[in-house]
Amino acid sequence: MASTVVVGIDGTAESTAAADWAAEEALRRGLPLTLVHAWDPQRLANVSLAMAPDAQQAVAARLVRDTEERVSARHPDVRVTGQLVQGPEAAGLAERSEDAALLVLGSRALGPVLGFLVGSIGLKVLKRTRCPVVMVRGREREGGAEGGGNSSGDIVVGVQDAGEAAASVLSFAFEAAASRGAAVRAVRAWSLPTVFSFRPSTMRRADEHGGLEELERQTLEDTLSPWRERYPQVSVTPVLEFGGASEVLLSSSSDAQLLVVGARGRPGGRHIGAVGHAVLHFADAPVAVVTDA
Repeated sequence: MASTVVVGIDGTAESTAAADWAAEEALRRGLPLTLVHAWDPQRLANVSLAMAPDAQQAVAARLVRDTEERVSARHPDVRVTGQLVQGPEAAGLAERSEDAALLVLGSRALGPVLGFLVGSIGLKVLKRTRCPVVMVRGREREGGAEGGGNSSGDIVVGVQDAGEAAASVLSFAFEAAASRGAAVRAVRAWSLPTVFSFRPSTMRRADEHGGLEELERQTLEDTLSPWRERYPQVSVTPVLEFGGASEVLLSSSSDAQLLVVGARGRPGGRHIGAVGHAVLHFADAPVAVVTDA
């Protein structure tokens, strides 16, 4: 059973925002919070004028200690533990998250046009972990909460898969909404079939439902139905829009407090996909990436 919420820290404003978000999530889940800082003396040894390994370790240990004290003071009801890990950051974070309920990382805002910088470490961690990963924005948004997102907004979830294939993503989204007293906005994008995706069986089903759009709407409703029954206290708004999945999700989540998307579980890691990459870089709200395996 998952026993902790893990957050990566490195002393930046982005990781500070991530630690605060993770502490609030740990409180909602009734779990302790583990702060993890990874330092790699082998990588730093190639940097000119780098400190000696002992000095590096002392600085890293102080960072963990100071962050632990700060987070504990801001969130006194959460049990906070700091860990210093020696070695590559991605490997250290991935290893510490093996038994975690959630891994939280920070990402840096580059501006309204360029979006957010996830970074090579963040992408490596995303691909290697099997627990859900949340990327938190390292800035305060006007009218919103620190780390981006609207604290009173909906939980927006992308529903491109249907039926059991969407179970992991929808489970995370509905649980997040229930714990926050928030609504779920379930978003599905649809488009006309291309010559490569055309299936006569799909067109027959579309004719039976009154067209492709109505077939897509019924698919969305059928996928949401068991989750409405399981979480009757959660208000659900289905959103079906014509267009590319990335554009539809981004436009539908501008006022969200959390955006939830799926990733494919594969041997040796997960496949984030084009939609996942787009929302990770351009969504304003924190983004949860949930694997289907």
